[in-house]
Amino acid sequence: MSKCLITGCGSFIGSHLAEFLLKMELDVYGTVHQNSGNIDHLKDKLNILRCDILDEERVESLIAEVNPDFIFHLAAQSLIGTSWQDPKRTLNVNILGTLYLLESIRKAAINPVINVACSSAEYGFSDKDEIPIKETKALHPSSPYGVSKVAQDMLSHLYWQAYGLRVVRFRPFYITGPRKTLDACSDFARGIAEIEVGQRATLSVGNLETVRDCVDVRDAVRAMWLLIQKGTPGEVYNICSGKGCKMKDILDKLVSLSRRPVEVHPDPNLMRPSDELVLIGDNSKLCELGWKPQIPIERTLSDILDYWRAKVLGTKG
Repeated sequence: MSKCLITGCGSFIGSHLAEFLLKMELDVYGTVHQNSGNIDHLKDKLNILRCDILDEERVESLIAEVNPDFIFHLAAQSLIGTSWQDPKRTLNVNILGTLYLLESIRKAAINPVINVACSSAEYGFSDKDEIPIKETKALHPSSPYGVSKVAQDMLSHLYWQAYGLRVVRFRPFYITGPRKTLDACSDFARGIAEIEVGQRATLSVGNLETVRDCVDVRDAVRAMWLLIQKGTPGEVYNICSGKGCKMKDILDKLVSLSRRPVEVHPDPNLMRPSDELVLIGDNSKLCELGWKPQIPIERTLSDILDYWRAKVLGTKG
């Protein structure tokens, strides 16, 4: 049985990926640093390993111990807002964490296929003639998080080039779905769920004019597995729908699903210091491998809202 290692398995994407790989009847190992709540329901099926990605010795011993066939590197500080508040930790986790992992693989002299999660935040601001964004677009990140991901991306490519590690990089765009926290879709849905039970009166929102390329997390993990099987080492692939969704339209769709009227208030405190207005990707390179998104945005938003309804009801009182 093939062994898969997921770093950052307790994360939003990591938990969905673990579910997917277990259904494929693979032997799945997942690292967790602090919170394992997203994978508690998998604890009898999953090999959970406690690991801080910045603990170089622990990462090295873990790689030697597991000797995985496939590695999905998701461990990261992945919040753009947090990267402005704590750029040092963002850079350390995303760059040094990746370095420690790649060095451990090199030292162990093993040859797994390595899926490294980079980011569409690497692209930064785009001119109209650059949209949809191809993988070949120049990288001009507009946040400390984006900068950290460019470094991680280039470091991963270097280890393929210099040492022959079978690294396949991917740049996800706006991946969302149940269990996601601290993004616009989940913030909207959580707020609506709290309004429905009387825990809050209004919904505060940030910039509703931004346009994002939304992909359901369940479609994204299918793409990640496809890249492990068919992706070309050394290459980078966008994971995106190829379509743009304005945040206002996403909010309107969620509000239309609400069981009570929702009063919306703009909040200047929710505006970021720098924000790309439009991020839409070109997914043709990924689609050539046989992937296409299957879950419509309406189902994704409905599932997110139901997830938060269950969470809010579970904490009520």
